[in-house]
Amino acid sequence: MAGERRMLPPSARGVATGARRRVQPPLALYVHIPWCVRKCPYCDFNSHAVEPGQALPEDEYLAALRADLESVLADVWGRSVRSVFLGGGTPSLLSGAAVERLLSDLRARLNLSADCEITLEANPGTFEAGRYGEFRRAGVNRLSIGVQSFDDEKLRALGRVHDGAQARRAIEAAQREFDNFNLDLMVGLPGQSAAQAATDIESALGYAPPHLSIYQLTLEPNTVFYKYPPPLPDEDTMAAIQAGVDESLATRGYEHYEVSAYAQPGRGARHNLNYWTFGDYLGIGAGAHAKISLSDAIVRTERFRLPSSYLQQAAQGRFVATERRLGNGDLVFEFMLNVLRLRSGFAPALFAERTGLDLAALEPGLALAQQRGLLERDAVWIRPTELGMRFLNDLQALFLPEATADAPRPSAA
Repeated sequence: MAGERRMLPPSARGVATGARRRVQPPLALYVHIPWCVRKCPYCDFNSHAVEPGQALPEDEYLAALRADLESVLADVWGRSVRSVFLGGGTPSLLSGAAVERLLSDLRARLNLSADCEITLEANPGTFEAGRYGEFRRAGVNRLSIGVQSFDDEKLRALGRVHDGAQARRAIEAAQREFDNFNLDLMVGLPGQSAAQAATDIESALGYAPPHLSIYQLTLEPNTVFYKYPPPLPDEDTMAAIQAGVDESLATRGYEHYEVSAYAQPGRGARHNLNYWTFGDYLGIGAGAHAKISLSDAIVRTERFRLPSSYLQQAAQGRFVATERRLGNGDLVFEFMLNVLRLRSGFAPALFAERTGLDLAALEPGLALAQQRGLLERDAVWIRPTELGMRFLNDLQALFLPEATADAPRPSAA
């Protein structure tokens, strides 16, 4: 895959070889809020604990976000934004007034669609939950609550700052303010049994959330858990946990539409679906990533990562730390890396629309995946098999450039 390089002016950006003019994809906006109360031992996100007694630099950060957004408006001028996601970190640490000002700044500079989905990530702590009503009045219309578990022992093992009672009160507060909300849960927790995981799932389902994100705990590099691994469930236990999750949610009418996401019919996360279908997204804030389709290239950028560096660079009118143009091999892999997360798969025409490449560029990987029983296709649809969803990483890896370098090419018709 192409390496990263410094920001180039638009005139210096090239076009991927052989790429046709693309149909303009949907556009979303991600805003990163990098602070949290305490860094969890499993977390590898760009989040930074606030020192006790330290106030967030809200005014300075909001000013940087405004300038950051203004620096990229020319690339998306006239396009409508279908979803906004305030992620972190812990965005619910922001005051209601700060969120209101932020959303006002966005509306003044972007064309937000009339039904724009505006999500804010929140922790269940009493302090944050007390602000849910303020966030709703500011214009947030979807809340994503990082519950992770209702079990106090498991929450302590995860280093969370809330307990089960606070999680329940936070969900009840969210229900009073929002008709659209998500609960984040984790399974495969240290020492967790299938019965304990089932209890957590049933507790969550008791609130009938429109959307559930259920992730397996993994040990990521550069985390405390990676350096000091806790005892995790074995493969048989994890298989039983996953089977129980799928059965419980299917019985309640939830659609398992993405590898880690379940939703009531019609309640899939619009912002995440944009990612999985290789849509475009602006990314502003410390460490935020963006993907934008220009007239001659698809470009990925990353902002300066550390909050202090981001603010220092923003004061000088600089925001982008790295930029890279996606070549043909990158486009094939990144498209499939995302879209294969969807259990329903995709229509072949979407590949050409989002990448500008012929479907022939996918054929070597598709052939390998079919041979191994990881993927199925017909004239109108391509989708992972159940085996493919189970071994998703292996399936996605078949579309790396080196995986298909020696694969036979399809014959001309």
